Amino acid sequence: MPYVPPEVKERIKREVSVQRLAEARGIKLTRSGKELIGLCPFHDDHNPSLNIDPAKNVWSCKGACGEGGDVFLWVMRAEGVSFHHALELLKRDHFPLAVGPIQPVKQSTVPKLPPLIDATADDKKLLRTVVDYYHRTLKDAPEAQQYLIKRGLQSGEIIDRFKLGYANRTLCLHLPASNRVDGDAHPSHPGDPRSRGHQDHADLYPGRHPCPATGPCRDPSSGDA
Repeated sequence: MPYVPPEVKERIKREVSVQRLAEARGIKLTRSGKELIGLCPFHDDHNPSLNIDPAKNVWSCKGACGEGGDVFLWVMRAEGVSFHHALELLKRDHFPLAVGPIQPVKQSTVPKLPPLIDATADDKKLLRTVVDYYHRTLKDAPEAQQYLIKRGLQSGEIIDRFKLGYANRTLCLHLPASNRVDGDAHPSHPGDPRSRGHQDHADLYPGRHPCPATGPCRDPSSGDA
């Protein structure tokens, strides 16, 4: 799993309210001392057993399911996604993931982040999009930037000029799912993130710094990137 700096997790836990997530799902909360209580959405609850502590920003079920945790565990449980997927949803404040009642879900196979790539895009557009995505990811990842500095690469101009990037296994969360029409609509080759089964190889170099081949005869969209 990609490394997530503790300060990033702590910032999200401070900024995203469990109360907000619950209320956006239509859960009616009432005050009971220092806590808020309501019907737990994760089991057939008729006697309010969901407890939310707004001060600590945590939740727990005192009833049948006995679940609980922070905002990450809420999204993981409600959306059926992994921790890293939940992290990306919360980092981007990607709601309406919090709209409507929660339905029981199995592990999700459908990305819930806006797709980056149209299945009908040509290869040059595809590569430009991927290069730009990895480059933005590097810009948003202080730990990846610190690694480059330790390796002696401190010039922001060089990083921008050569479109250096950072692969952190989030690209696949923005791609068409292989069980949707878009995922199969484009005849593609191995390594093409539009192809069936793309989530197995969308990030071929997790935790590394992709550097697209550029020069007089190449650019980040040339097909040789």
